[in-house]
Amino acid sequence: MEQRLANIWRMSVNEKKFIENALLSDHRVDGRRPFDYRRLSLKFGSDDGTAEVQLGQTHVMGFVTAQLVQPYRDRPNEGTFSIFTEFSPMADPSFEPGRPGEAAVELGRIIDRGLRESRAVDMESLCVLAGKLVWAIRVDLHILDNGGNLVDAANIAAVAALLTFRRPECSLGGEDTQSVIIHQPEVREPIPLIVHHLPIAVTFAFFDDGEILVIDPTYKEEIIMGGRMTVTMNTNEDVCAIQKPGGQGVKQSEIMRCLRLASQKATDITDKIKKAVEAYDLERAQRKIRRHSSSSAQAACGADIKMSKQVVDVTQKKIDGFKIQSKDPMNQEEVESDTDLENSNTRAPRAMEAEKKDTVALERPNESKLEKPSVEATVDDSHTKEMSASVQQVNQKKSLKDAVKVKSRKKKKVASTMVGE
Repeated sequence: MEQRLANIWRMSVNEKKFIENALLSDHRVDGRRPFDYRRLSLKFGSDDGTAEVQLGQTHVMGFVTAQLVQPYRDRPNEGTFSIFTEFSPMADPSFEPGRPGEAAVELGRIIDRGLRESRAVDMESLCVLAGKLVWAIRVDLHILDNGGNLVDAANIAAVAALLTFRRPECSLGGEDTQSVIIHQPEVREPIPLIVHHLPIAVTFAFFDDGEILVIDPTYKEEIIMGGRMTVTMNTNEDVCAIQKPGGQGVKQSEIMRCLRLASQKATDITDKIKKAVEAYDLERAQRKIRRHSSSSAQAACGADIKMSKQVVDVTQKKIDGFKIQSKDPMNQEEVESDTDLENSNTRAPRAMEAEKKDTVALERPNESKLEKPSVEATVDDSHTKEMSASVQQVNQKKSLKDAVKVKSRKKKKVASTMVGE
């Protein structure tokens, strides 16, 4: 920057002569031909409506914003469009901070005339509620580095930012359909602006009393040029605006020549802008698909976690129910009765085995047992009868009452035997 400032205020005569002699021989200091543009680089930000243009050493950024305002009384069905430029000392030490200078005002007017006066943006599509609410489109241009030909770089930045900008979708609601509802981008897809054509600004510099003509002058060439003219055209060869801020006079033939050259350059620059915008739209769509797929995967994972939690809750409830049932005294009585039945069932096979052993012992010839009194034989007979009866009861299906009856019968028999004795 310091070297550039020194060159602006103290450019030597030899350096000026060198630039002029190079132009006379159809050459330029940076190696270009007179009608060649510098390398154009176009980048877009992550947010919609942001563009960064680098034309050689000239660096400009454009931002587009929108807000709802009241329309003008003479145009109640149309939105508004405005352009604001910011020159910072970071771009060039000759720029003063604070209030915009003549260069900033002139730059804003040239771009505004080319875009707004040519009706490039459909203003009627920006109307939300006729006579009450319309969209106000604002383009902010920030000059980051001044390497010459700020008009062309700023114009490209404004056009590219407008092509990538998307305003929120809004609808009318309420009882009288007079309230405006602005939908978030996550709810409804934002709407792009309707751009009918792309006005492209092409700047020419004149040297040697208008005899030498070059396109896209650098900051050094702007210092020694005799005049300048900016032509804004589209691919349909429509002249959107012409700006010649003083300087040397230009012949009519030179003006027509500039129009023909501007038409060719406008077509080339338009193709570059469209390709860059298409690549940005494709990347934006892919980014949206990736975001949607990740959100759907997170939703599915959340549903699985919720389902597993529900299963765990159900099983826990069942376990708690079983614990409550085990603590119930009625259930304990049922469990005890069941255990009594199981004990009786286990005792029955043992009784059967004992009966078999007794019958086998009775069938065997034993003289000592035959010589015993008849009282013991009667006792054995009664014992065998009781065992057979118990076997029959075991073979039958038993219930809780049967188990209780068996116990009561045993008690009665024990009592009767004690009385008999």
